[in-house]
Amino acid sequence: MKLKVEQPVALICIFTWIGFVCSISFLEAWLKFRAPGVTLPIGLGIGRLVFAALNKVEWVFALAIIVSTYTKPAITIFNQKALLFLALFFLITQTLWLLPALDARAQLYINGENVAPSNLHIYYVIAEFLKVTTLFLFGIKLFKND
Repeated sequence: MKLKVEQPVALICIFTWIGFVCSISFLEAWLKFRAPGVTLPIGLGIGRLVFAALNKVEWVFALAIIVSTYTKPAITIFNQKALLFLALFFLITQTLWLLPALDARAQLYINGENVAPSNLHIYYVIAEFLKVTTLFLFGIKLFKND
């Protein structure tokens, strides 16, 4: 059995995107707080910078995938498109709601203000996990048996 990929640009972008998210969200985000001399305010400042940059990179990948899949429309199966739209939904939710809210909370903490407990981090991690899962499934579906 020979596998064929009709969307190589989309495939490369998907798995590179997954790599970025996994390395930053699931490794760097919590690991930086274990480094000697990194206080919570410093770690939050670094996190704000890193996650803002990651979000911009994610949008570059998302746009590249959209352009790739729609300029060469080999994706005709509904569940393939649904997976892509679901990943984009999570990215939009993070961009328009979760990241701004987390950024504002981090800034309050950096400024020394009291910050009430919140579930925003849990929502963000869940969205990251679901986004990575849908991207992975979408990427796998780009392989065709030849």
